[in-house]
Amino acid sequence: MNDTVTTPKTRTKTKVERPKLHKVILINDDYTPREFVTMILKAEFRMTGDQAYKVMITAHKLGACVVAVFTRDVAETKATRATDAARTKGYPLLFTTEPEE
Repeated sequence: MNDTVTTPKTRTKTKVERPKLHKVILINDDYTPREFVTMILKAEFRMTGDQAYKVMITAHKLGACVVAVFTRDVAETKATRATDAARTKGYPLLFTTEPEE
């Protein structure tokens, strides 16, 4: 007879936590031309002309608008690049980030 006892091997599977997401928010101002805002949205956030126009109008009407949601590093980089592009042209356009809840 076979008197050997076999125990099943257990493997621990580590779960990788998804990174926290952050929102990029466009803050409205009364000085930056609409065409420039849509150009920045199309260039930095890869939006179509229609999408960029809708985001720009929403920010204009409500005072702010969520542009996109990314991981923290990507969101901060895109917000900084878009804000810096506006600053080099002399516009006070502002993009900020905040954690998504």
